[in-house]
Amino acid sequence: MDLQIPNGGATAQKLRSRLKRRHRPRIRGPSFNRIIPNLMTLIGLCAGLTSIRFALDAAYGRAAAMIVLAGFIDGIDGRLARLLKAVTRFGAEFDSLTDFLCFGVAPSLLLYLWSLRGMHGYGFVPCLIFSVCMALRLARFNASLESGPAPAYTYNFFTGVPAPAGAGLALFPLFLGLEAQSLGWNWLFAIAHFPLFSAFVLIGTAALLVSTLPVWNFKNFKIPAHYVLPLLLGTGTFAAVLVADPWLALAAAGIIYLVMLPFSVRSYRRLQAEAEALREPPEAEQQPESTLNASASGARPQ
Repeated sequence: MDLQIPNGGATAQKLRSRLKRRHRPRIRGPSFNRIIPNLMTLIGLCAGLTSIRFALDAAYGRAAAMIVLAGFIDGIDGRLARLLKAVTRFGAEFDSLTDFLCFGVAPSLLLYLWSLRGMHGYGFVPCLIFSVCMALRLARFNASLESGPAPAYTYNFFTGVPAPAGAGLALFPLFLGLEAQSLGWNWLFAIAHFPLFSAFVLIGTAALLVSTLPVWNFKNFKIPAHYVLPLLLGTGTFAAVLVADPWLALAAAGIIYLVMLPFSVRSYRRLQAEAEALREPPEAEQQPESTLNASASGARPQ
């Protein structure tokens, strides 16, 4: 006796329709991985704008901390873009505009509100010089990206001090003043807060920005094996000091960076001399053909 299931055909059809693969519409656009570096750059831009807001509210410590945060983000967004293979022209332009605001406008405005406005209208002149030099430095860097191939050793160096380092050097009087204020050293705070000292630091940093000084970029920097352990110990010590006393660590970092510049120039010149020596033909090839023939026949050249 056959059993018949009522509405069996309709049930099977419903099952087949449920098991059938559904075609989802394909979304056109970049993947999320390609947007992550731009999101990091956007966060850095917000940090720079927040620094300006804190400076207007006379919260100078917080303003300096926002610029330091923007510098940290700027150091990782480019490497993250190369790691994720998300390097785009839009990202490069966005990063350059963010660098100008965070490292060209915010530090000079912060120093003006903290120290330089005591010189009235003259105190704004160093701020203008610093911001203009920062814009020129970034424009030169963008133009160098489209230039022809350069010697291999030049890729290990920046031309002039990079933008985040320039902002850190420009804020040295503020770092020193905040540290002196926390220690209660009024004499040191008076020196750091003196408008002429801040103006000198701003103008000197502006000159380093637009200079042709070769500066290590640490991208392909190789550490000798016997220096690895001291480097790790030094980095750990600096991180501990940065947590315990951030203003002292940041002021010391500026001094260490300045001390490093002559060694960077020496390294660049040594690599340049080695590259030029490799390009020069051997001495035997530079001799005239008549001299080589005379030497081969045993005759003395005239």
